[in-house]
Amino acid sequence: MLTGAGISAESGVPTFRDADGLWEGHRVEDVATPEAYDMAPTRVLRFYDERRAALARVEPNAAHHALVRLEEVLGEDLLVVTQNIDDLHERAGSRHVVHMHGQLLSALCRVCEGRVPWTRELVDHPPCPGCGHTELRPDVVWFGEIPYEMDRILHVLGSAHTFVSIGTSGAVYPAAGFVQHARRSGARTIELNLEPSEGSMWFHESHQGRAGELVPRWVDELLAGRLA
Repeated sequence: MLTGAGISAESGVPTFRDADGLWEGHRVEDVATPEAYDMAPTRVLRFYDERRAALARVEPNAAHHALVRLEEVLGEDLLVVTQNIDDLHERAGSRHVVHMHGQLLSALCRVCEGRVPWTRELVDHPPCPGCGHTELRPDVVWFGEIPYEMDRILHVLGSAHTFVSIGTSGAVYPAAGFVQHARRSGARTIELNLEPSEGSMWFHESHQGRAGELVPRWVDELLAGRLA
């Protein structure tokens, strides 16, 4: 299962890009590339510090909770791969989650490459708990960097019975190519999105609507059929 910005948007988390191409008022190139960090680290750190603080003002929604209900039945057979860097899946109760684009509540040391849980600000360059250097950055995969756990993700896609995409635009690779990989491997592919994604033609089923309505309904129908 792949989740994107659309599932968190209903909780009040801003989507990746607004209609004007900006990310919370910033050009993506100014806050989401290694080059942007090298040129203006304070601006980048402050941007992510603000986003981290904003997590305290949002809560998981019905879609997140529905996936927890599904996991309670499927257990480890359900893997949620998310493009989101918030912690809403975990706060709802999901246990099997891969954050392919990193997490706001984690910091990455540019010296020792250690990843540590982080809830405080980074803008003042605090020391790394592992090595002591003041080179902590957001543990977020920026453009030009390789997403986390790609080998595991591709292995699961190759053996999946069903691939479901929730709230994704289908515009950002490599995630945009997951549906093709899963379908070529024989998986049933289902899209639950506010509007058809750029890769809708690859899905056996495509349903449009709010995640908070579509996902609980789909989970109810799936569980009803499984438990009948």
